[in-house]
Amino acid sequence: MSQAGPEPARPPGDLDRDLRGALAYVARPQHLRRTLRIAFVVGLVLTAINQSAVIAGGDATAATWVRCALNFVVPFVVSNLGLLGGRPRAGAGREEPERGIA
Repeated sequence: MSQAGPEPARPPGDLDRDLRGALAYVARPQHLRRTLRIAFVVGLVLTAINQSAVIAGGDATAATWVRCALNFVVPFVVSNLGLLGGRPRAGAGREEPERGIA
């Protein structure tokens, strides 16, 4: 049985390519529909729970509205990270079979 060693260092261009690939993946219309819907619903619920009394009382400040905006941004980011975490990786499933000891 072989032990997995440390991953080799990536060439500098790989990170840029990975980031562009990730952004292209989350920007697909079918993914944006899902992540924006999630962010909208969760943002509304969080805003209602955390800020409704302040808003209804007329005491909302600029900081209140920033918090409200973050109630939508955070679930959008989290849902996109979940989407990226579950996407198939290039070359996945193509591992070489383990060789027995000769």
